[in-house]
Amino acid sequence: MNRVYIKTYGCQMNERDSDAVAALLRGRGYTIINDEKEADIILLNTCSVRDQAEQKAIGKAGHLLRRKRKNQKFVVGVMGCMAQNRGQDLLDSLPDLDLVVGTQKFHQVPDHLDNIIATLNGQGPKPSPLVDLEEEEDSQNTIRDHNLESRQVSAFVSIMQGCNMNCTYCIVPTTRGRERARPIPHILKEVEELAANGTREVTLLGQIVTSYGRREIPFKDGKSPFVQLLEQVSEIEGIERIRFTSPHPRGFKQDLIEAYSRLPKLCPYVHLPLQSGSQKILKAMKRPYSPERFKQIVDDLRAQVPGVTFSTDIIVGFPGETDEDFEQTRALFEAVAFEMAFIFKYSERPNTEAEGMSEQVSQEVKEQRNQILLDILHKNSLKHNESLIGTIQQVLVEAPARKGEGCFAGRTPGYRKAIFPASERLIGELVPVKIERATTSSVFGSLVLSGVEEPTQELTPLEALAN
Repeated sequence: MNRVYIKTYGCQMNERDSDAVAALLRGRGYTIINDEKEADIILLNTCSVRDQAEQKAIGKAGHLLRRKRKNQKFVVGVMGCMAQNRGQDLLDSLPDLDLVVGTQKFHQVPDHLDNIIATLNGQGPKPSPLVDLEEEEDSQNTIRDHNLESRQVSAFVSIMQGCNMNCTYCIVPTTRGRERARPIPHILKEVEELAANGTREVTLLGQIVTSYGRREIPFKDGKSPFVQLLEQVSEIEGIERIRFTSPHPRGFKQDLIEAYSRLPKLCPYVHLPLQSGSQKILKAMKRPYSPERFKQIVDDLRAQVPGVTFSTDIIVGFPGETDEDFEQTRALFEAVAFEMAFIFKYSERPNTEAEGMSEQVSQEVKEQRNQILLDILHKNSLKHNESLIGTIQQVLVEAPARKGEGCFAGRTPGYRKAIFPASERLIGELVPVKIERATTSSVFGSLVLSGVEEPTQELTPLEALAN
């Protein structure tokens, strides 16, 4: 009874947490599987950023608990942000849950499962739901384990937990706590282990990743702790690419902007959350920057790194957002010409300042505004991808493509998905790919080997590679 399936909702931080839990469980003798139908234990790692994400997780848990009623030894647990946010109240609607674990207790999951299984096997009294939501000092240092039995070409590395920003719409400070940074030597050791195992790209993660270490680590030569970390990760042999998410616009001071031109391994891709283009709405959200400052950051980065690509987060329909406010957002969104974006319709979250704000925007208006931005995004993304046609892009080969026999997928430096015929032996390698076709979400091309374009006519992809 040790087969575990972990389903993850939400952000890259949640993906990294799930990966760490899986590594810990493997070390304890559990088997991590990809088919939930074969699992003895299912853990849901949840998100609370939007109500829709919570409802999906609650619905999934309810479905699993119906299965549990037919098999009392089947174990169902809920972890992460929704567990932290709803806590004991989850048991009112889902009383048959075996385990509820908060965001600072992921490392305790193996112990909790061991105890639950022991009681189910008759080695103790009938178990009651186990709820573990307490804060734990140094919990930021527990998300460090990876599955080093298999190669991760690209890996997430958590460098901090928590957030001190208190944006009025956001529940993260409630679910993740205040900022806590990991020591630089601990992070470097983790990255070195990944590199030794074949990882070529790391993405540094934090709720506000650019705030890393500001209370623990002094500035040095005018460089923030985060820029110091970027410099040291860049020196690790075997790591070819560095990305990070999610930053805050206020973190883009001159030292970070200049780092993009100084550090060749720092990819020319920036996720820069805008949220709104209206000064009035930004103030209501407690976002401490102006639309003008945001645009200046974009312009400065483009001056430092020609060809840099941008993604963003936008919330439409925040309380009090008028047609004029939205027009300001639309105009800035179009002016920046983001290549990628996550566009959300405002969702009221409990325990946030925005909860219960007056001047709520109707769902119909939210839908209309959301679609306007999606249409702009579609146009910008396609235009950018088509601009790559005829260019040669360095692509990190990650895995076989989901579609296309003999095709593999990877990312360009600007984070566009590239699909091309290749060989499995190239996984983990940086290869030149000539872009020949584009859609809104991906580019397609062929390998260029030894300065000569790989033939694509009259030969199948694998025959082409063999010659």
